[in-house]
Amino acid sequence: MKRKLLLVTLTASLVLSGCSNTLVTPEMAKQNQAASQYNLANNYYYGDGVIENYSKAVDLYRKSAELGHARAQTYLGYMYDKGLGVAQSNSDAVNWYRKAAEQGYATSQYNLGYMYESGRGVAQNHSEAVNWYRKAAEQGYGRAQTSLGWMYKEGLGVDQNYSKAINWYQEAAEQGYVRAQTNLGWMYKEGLGVAQNYSKAINWYRKAAEQGYARAQTNLGWMYEEGLGVVQSYSDAVSLYRKAAEQGYARAQTNLGVMYEEGFSVEQSYSEAVNWYRKAAEQGYASAQNNLGVMYDEGQGVALSDSEAVNWYRKAAEQGNVRAQNNLGVMYDEGLGVAQSDSEAVNWYRKAAEQGDDRAQTNLGWMYEEGLGVEQSYSDAVNWYRKAAEQGNARAQNNLGVMYDEGQGVTQNDSEAVNWYRKAAEQGNARAQTNLGWMYEEGLGVAQSYSDAMSLYRKAAEKGYARAQYNLALMFRHGHGAAKNYSKAVNWYQKSADQGNACAQSNLGYMYAEGFGVTRSYSEAVSWYRKAAEQGNAMAQNNLGFMYDEGHGVAQSYGDALNWYSKAAEQGNSEAQFSLGNMYEHGFGVTKSKAESLTWYRKAAEKNHIKAKNKLKNLEGSNI
Repeated sequence: MKRKLLLVTLTASLVLSGCSNTLVTPEMAKQNQAASQYNLANNYYYGDGVIENYSKAVDLYRKSAELGHARAQTYLGYMYDKGLGVAQSNSDAVNWYRKAAEQGYATSQYNLGYMYESGRGVAQNHSEAVNWYRKAAEQGYGRAQTSLGWMYKEGLGVDQNYSKAINWYQEAAEQGYVRAQTNLGWMYKEGLGVAQNYSKAINWYRKAAEQGYARAQTNLGWMYEEGLGVVQSYSDAVSLYRKAAEQGYARAQTNLGVMYEEGFSVEQSYSEAVNWYRKAAEQGYASAQNNLGVMYDEGQGVALSDSEAVNWYRKAAEQGNVRAQNNLGVMYDEGLGVAQSDSEAVNWYRKAAEQGDDRAQTNLGWMYEEGLGVEQSYSDAVNWYRKAAEQGNARAQNNLGVMYDEGQGVTQNDSEAVNWYRKAAEQGNARAQTNLGWMYEEGLGVAQSYSDAMSLYRKAAEKGYARAQYNLALMFRHGHGAAKNYSKAVNWYQKSADQGNACAQSNLGYMYAEGFGVTRSYSEAVSWYRKAAEQGNAMAQNNLGFMYDEGHGVAQSYGDALNWYSKAAEQGNSEAQFSLGNMYEHGFGVTKSKAESLTWYRKAAEKNHIKAKNKLKNLEGSNI
């Protein structure tokens, strides 16, 4: 026999007196008529002995309800509530629930309380909801006890009181109500109104889970996943998540997706992860929508699609999911799947940042630091970096260190810079390790220590961070913190240069030009100088000019030499300025010009270039 939600199982037959000489009063006849109509209505509602017919059930419930039959009034309210056999009407549902509730019928008292709580058919009123929940709860009605417990937990319509919430949950839980058992388990897990006790939480979750309640199965699965109150077991977690997921419970579907994504007790499968994320996402579950967005973003289990990633991030972000808001901000920041927009990036970063998301706070700090989508403000950058840094975000800690290092938005303070660099470095952040290494190398905010600098550079270099690889190469080249070793210097220059670090490319070119740590090769030197020079590195531009000037590794060409010397000289490179002066003095590749030669010699001399100073002494009185 089928049963519907929110209604208790009702007796389908009426017990009448067997004494034929009993006086039947008009009131008794009325009651008997109401009961008969109610019982017949039930037959049509449940399809018991007749073809199920909601319209006929409604007609009969109405006849019974109008005679004052409380259960019929409850059923009729439910039919209006759900639109079964009659046009859906919250106000009519409330009307009939109220009639039965005022007769003291607990089911309708509970239903009426729910209508007040949700604001359906009446103005939302938590106090009225509590009033009706309490009436039903005091009759021992488990659903009402559970809902009353919730109102106390949340402080809705009553002063928040965890102890009273516990009491009402306990009353219902002991009757076997799964929602109460699950809620009671949560209170023990979180230590709300009771001492935190994972074992008791497990006990109550298990009771509800064994009745097939999906939320409890999911919560119990989480306890197994995290090893809280039980021995950690991914296999038990997967089993419980699967039971709940197969019932369509979105959070369990999401968690099961994570297990497949990470390969926890199941064979890793991005496609299976996507499958479960999609099921939950299509139900509107924000975490799953964000996770599905990530899968499209990274092309895992699906073809990479920035536009699909944006689609799912947006769905979750609009529900307030902070990870999705930050991720959507990144998509706008980088112009992936949407037109690039700094202001939109700031908008989404801010939404997440104001909810306390440390990644979004860091990203928003960067936007303020750079003046992207907002007016540049170092103080605002510091503010957001600090919020994230205090939550332990390593990137924010490093960035906050930089602000103290450079005195931007705060008073310059080497020791504070060191403090924040260290926090990030201890978490393995390669930039912070490199920055802290520099502080040790230079003795800024700490006692100078080449060995500490080298140790930090090595940690970051081994993670593949190009700037640290370059700095480590310099330490080996100059013998700081270790014996001078050109071959090791070349090794680290090469690693950094291969990642496109212009300074490393320039220095690697120099090592090939001089034959330090490698067999001398002018062609290799030219190749590396060119890579760095094309990135605008002034030293490499000067050195490449020199190679053309002398014809080392390339055909000799004053024109090319002049080109590269000029690029470096315009950036203030004194060696290139001296070389340009020399070319104009002697007419190498240009028309000889004392004025031009003096101009460039003076520029170099102003940077204390000794040869340029000597040239000026000789030329300023000469007649070339």
